[in-house]
Amino acid sequence: QVHLVEAGGGLVQPGGSLRLSCAASGSIFSINVMGWYRQAPGKERELVASITSGGSANYADSVKGRFTISRDNAKNTLYLQMNSLKPEDTAVYYCKAEVMTVGNIRYREVWGQGTLITVSS
Repeated sequence: QVHLVEAGGGLVQPGGSLRLSCAASGSIFSINVMGWYRQAPGKERELVASITSGGSANYADSVKGRFTISRDNAKNTLYLQMNSLKPEDTAVYYCKAEVMTVGNIRYREVWGQGTLITVSS
């Protein structure tokens, strides 16, 4: 069993900053790509940013220049630094990881439970 636990959500004013974290735990042998997704009310879940185990990052156009994704491979932890937040960033943010558990040879997707970010004055 592998679990992803997100932390760092909450209420922030427009223009403010937040930092999300996502810690993976369990019988982990290796983690490949990790990513942050979000789902706003009435909308489909969308990719915000992703990062490979080697540190190559990819961002949605809507967050480029404002958000920074990073990871600590030694701690199996993913981060998302969010600056210059806008009301349209309001959503539930989920982390996802491609995880290979001990004794297995394939990666499988694991999702966190989500954390709500509300950007409002």
